[in-house]
Amino acid sequence: MKKLRLLPVFVLAITLAGNLQAQDWDTGADFVSSYVWRGTKFGTGPAIQPWAEYSTGGFALGAWGSYGFTDDEAAEADLYVSYGFDLSEGAALSFTVTDYYFPGTDYFNGDSHFFETMVGLELGDFSFLAAYMIGSDATDVSDVYLEAGLNVGKLALTLGAGDGAYTTNGNFNVCNIGVGTSKEIKITDSFSLPVTGTAILNPSSEQFHIVVGISL
Repeated sequence: MKKLRLLPVFVLAITLAGNLQAQDWDTGADFVSSYVWRGTKFGTGPAIQPWAEYSTGGFALGAWGSYGFTDDEAAEADLYVSYGFDLSEGAALSFTVTDYYFPGTDYFNGDSHFFETMVGLELGDFSFLAAYMIGSDATDVSDVYLEAGLNVGKLALTLGAGDGAYTTNGNFNVCNIGVGTSKEIKITDSFSLPVTGTAILNPSSEQFHIVVGISL
């Protein structure tokens, strides 16, 4: 039976983080025209996505959310803990555990949370991640997601595939083909806004999306 017992991981991480040196706190927000995650669109309109993170060395502990502007929009509030380290010049490996929660449900109800373990690998301009998400016995979630990325000049190419909730029939299939780019828009001599744009095709749901985002 699947049990949601990963929350103590975050409590332990907070305790350990308080004793570490070279601490760094950061926060920000992204404004996106649509919230599209791993090929699937959430909500119907734009969203604001705030985040806050504590990091030291290769360790990071953070919170990330997504909130729309109407009652019909999807809301999300996640906690995560990760650790990454360099393998060699231009190569890095990372491990992440994320608690996904969707406001509107009882936070202390185990059925309201989904936990994901993820491994990420970076080799120069190439990246790869493997993620496994589980829910409670009641939600019966047990989904796998794999994604490869490649930077080619100013373009960021993405190819992702998964099963379960990632595809329309639950079978493993390609669900996320993305082509994106980014630029800095100069506002003043000392201030500029990072802007991203991505075209996303989901062959499983037969949906196509174009998303623009601004980081603050």
